[in-house]
Amino acid sequence: MIHVALLLALSGPAVVLDQTTFSTSDSASWHVVAQRPEIAPRGWIDRTTGRGGQGALALAGDGKAGVSGGWVKKVDGIEAGAWYRLTVESRSAGIDFERQRIAARLDWQSTKNERAGQPDYGTLRSTAGDWHKTVLEAPAPAGATQVQVQLLLSNAPQGTVWWDHIRLEKIDAPKPRMVRVATVNYRARNTHSVAESLAKFIEVAKANVKSSDLLVLPEAISISGNGLNYVDGSEPIPGPSTEALGQLARDLNSYVVAGLMEREGASAYNTAVLIDRHGVLVGKYRKIYLPREEVEGGLTPGQSYPVFDTDFGRMGLMICWDIQYADPARALALGGAELIALPIAGGSLTLGHARAIENHLFLVSSGYDYPTEIVDPDGKTVASAPEKPGVAVAEIDLNRRYTEPWLGNMRDRFFHELRADVPLTQR
Repeated sequence: MIHVALLLALSGPAVVLDQTTFSTSDSASWHVVAQRPEIAPRGWIDRTTGRGGQGALALAGDGKAGVSGGWVKKVDGIEAGAWYRLTVESRSAGIDFERQRIAARLDWQSTKNERAGQPDYGTLRSTAGDWHKTVLEAPAPAGATQVQVQLLLSNAPQGTVWWDHIRLEKIDAPKPRMVRVATVNYRARNTHSVAESLAKFIEVAKANVKSSDLLVLPEAISISGNGLNYVDGSEPIPGPSTEALGQLARDLNSYVVAGLMEREGASAYNTAVLIDRHGVLVGKYRKIYLPREEVEGGLTPGQSYPVFDTDFGRMGLMICWDIQYADPARALALGGAELIALPIAGGSLTLGHARAIENHLFLVSSGYDYPTEIVDPDGKTVASAPEKPGVAVAEIDLNRRYTEPWLGNMRDRFFHELRADVPLTQR
């Protein structure tokens, strides 16, 4: 039997649907839908599989190349404008690119059983063994009085997915998550060492930034103004430069991002570091896309796109030439980054804004011949520093939803629809 709790509450979480047990009698409330019968997945109550041993809703592609559809349950009593959280756990077999093949979705409906607003998609939040938890938090759009909880399988002819622990609850609207971001426009001149170049940037930052949660400095500040080449200006990380930047982070009580030249063994890298408020090195990113000049200058490309947790949110790093290519920002967004810091010498402003728009995140650049600015997920510049020395500062809300009337919240929809499974080349 389905366990459904309808709680009348004036505020706070109110459970609308909570199901952890499944039996064949559930077919009266859950049913399988598809755009066409010939592409419908096979759905059944699997009593042998479940997160807690009490069965699960199962879907299988059954060899259908165009399989598309899934389990649907209608929930009444939805309040337009109120926030809801859907959590669901899933396990799959025979499926590659799960993010594109399976989806947990809320399709809002009006009293006339017509779509209200646009559907919202869940995002993977955690994994426990073979089971994955997907979470969706969204406000019911204007006109919504009911919602279809949809658990879908698409384009996975050999795939099977099991759904369990399905919970829908009304929640309080999330509070703004404000982050104060500062980014520096400066180029050192007539310095004679790595230490002197860093001292100039630190001096400008201290003179222009009184408080921030995140401070971003430009690319390769360790060789700015001192005439050193990539290799001669490189040093180990952690090392003297990260120690100096750590003191800046402590003085400002701010996370600090800066571009440095790194040396490890025989290899030299164009690297960006992230240092926390206590002056501790959180991590580093080695630039993956090296332009011809840096390759000829003896640099080695990096091999991964790390994403870092901070006390204000999840962020990633890119460096300069990375913005010419779609995959660095995409990889960081797929890793959960809400903001990308971009130390940069120069590059295409159009492509920089495109990276923010297509991945639905904030982009904070600190440039020499590229604008020093803070760009929101709509590609709009919310603050800039056109003069040297100068600092752009803005308060940004990482909890704000950026929606489009005809598309909905594209942050989650984009990555569900992204065809990362299609090879880039044909051989």
